[in-house]
Amino acid sequence: MDTNRRQFGFGLTAAMFGGGAVAQESHDVRRPYFFKDPTFEIIFVTSLGRAYQSGGNAGKVLYLTRQVEDGNFESAFVAFKQAGDEARALAEDSASHGHKESARQAYLWAQNYYDSATYFADGSKDPTRLLPTWELLYDCWLKSLPLFNPPIEPVRIPHENTELRGFYMKAPGASKKRPLLILVNGSDGSLLDMWLWGGAGALARGYDCLTFDGPGQGYALWKQQLYFRPDWEKVISPVVDYVLTRPEVDPKRIAIQGISQGGFWVPRALAFEKRIAAAIADPGVVDVSTSWAAQLPKPMQELLKAGRKAEFDGYMAKSMTPANQATLNFRARPFGFKSYYDTFKAALDYNLRDVAARIRCPILITEPANEAYWPGQSRELFDLLASPKKLVHFSESDGADLHCEPNGTGLRDLRVFNWLDETLD
Repeated sequence: MDTNRRQFGFGLTAAMFGGGAVAQESHDVRRPYFFKDPTFEIIFVTSLGRAYQSGGNAGKVLYLTRQVEDGNFESAFVAFKQAGDEARALAEDSASHGHKESARQAYLWAQNYYDSATYFADGSKDPTRLLPTWELLYDCWLKSLPLFNPPIEPVRIPHENTELRGFYMKAPGASKKRPLLILVNGSDGSLLDMWLWGGAGALARGYDCLTFDGPGQGYALWKQQLYFRPDWEKVISPVVDYVLTRPEVDPKRIAIQGISQGGFWVPRALAFEKRIAAAIADPGVVDVSTSWAAQLPKPMQELLKAGRKAEFDGYMAKSMTPANQATLNFRARPFGFKSYYDTFKAALDYNLRDVAARIRCPILITEPANEAYWPGQSRELFDLLASPKKLVHFSESDGADLHCEPNGTGLRDLRVFNWLDETLD
């Protein structure tokens, strides 16, 4: 078998790490805003987009783009980590002087920058800084909770032989039974993203929200050693059991949203969990493995198919660039395997084709232009569904293209919640 570093790196980087944006408009290649390196570009674009709901200071992010060398993970980690430290100091100083709203916003800024830093830790000079940085991120989230109005409530959700850490968000001034939106994260998102990509928009429209760290996500990954699983109905059904114990929840108006890889987990859960009235997949994901095994060079695919684990892992170790290896380590960690082969093999189980026809509840699927991770799969999921459905396209001219519309959260909220309001009514 012959696979060189250039051949291997191009295929894997293009699909898995955001550099293989398939053009869905009139042009062939989307020009980057800041960086040629796809990992750097998407992290900075996302960090900038978080400013819409006070999750960041746009000017600070733009300043950081000038402090970071394209492709230099150490420079990116240091820049974002220092920005997080600065914002955390602002939050603590504001809190100590009784400035609650200033403290809340600055804690959100800190979370943005710390979360961004975690994406660069594996490729930095000292990868062991990843966990302490995540711990700072999580601590800022917890400290921000009582500063919201109403305060965000930490909850525990029974799950198999343990509990998942969850957070219940109440709409301001709400007193009667009201609709609830369950927010499902992706493969590497933060709890801050659940507030910014759904939570803030939902509360402003009179919805309550519940989010949580499921297996492979956040606290469940780092502190409970719970790893990804494809049968997400085993996660969501206990969540629905929990929300039905809350007197403020209207049991006939429970909705659910999944972003990024949550665009697989939510439809998967819907195929089995029937107590949900409406759902959003942003974007639709039919086959998670296409951003993994399907983009390997053909000789590597043959090793995977043949079950030749030792050879597969050996070629992986020697064929990747350091940058690709760092990003792959970050993406693979939530699966819980030490072997590259085992991780790629596991991703093959994340497929909806055999269960999509079971979905009965209405579902909205976003289709952002220049979707890099699962291009074309929003349309594929739409075509597989027999339930009431809507496909919503986001264009580059909207300012809402790319995976999960990172710079178009306002337009995204408008379209998603207009549909959700009408569907639940």
